[in-house]
Amino acid sequence: MGKAAGDETYFQRGSLFWRTVITLSLGYYTWAVFWPESIPYQSLGPLGPFTQYLVDHHHSLLRNGYWLAWLIHLGESLYAMVLCKSKGITDGWAQLLWFLHTFLFGIASLSILIAYRPKRRKQT
Repeated sequence: MGKAAGDETYFQRGSLFWRTVITLSLGYYTWAVFWPESIPYQSLGPLGPFTQYLVDHHHSLLRNGYWLAWLIHLGESLYAMVLCKSKGITDGWAQLLWFLHTFLFGIASLSILIAYRPKRRKQT
């Protein structure tokens, strides 16, 4: 059996919902780690006091967790490259898109690649 046309260039973005949630969450996390003094804690409802508590009492844990999250995303991106090869996605541009998308959005992107089943066609 051979590969169906298009397998080598397959790429699919994650849903807008998850891309938005992850972007806002990591953006807020970045803000809390690097510029906590500029956060308007009183204007954020229950999230404000919780964030202020973490910043005031566990800032080193927040900072270490931040870098750990990016390290995990890097690992997921490298695993995405392994999956690309095993699923016949050989186009360099498609592989780069999977790497970057998985680095930025983590498991929301990687789960799409994991679920992808390349189409097969019979060789003649």
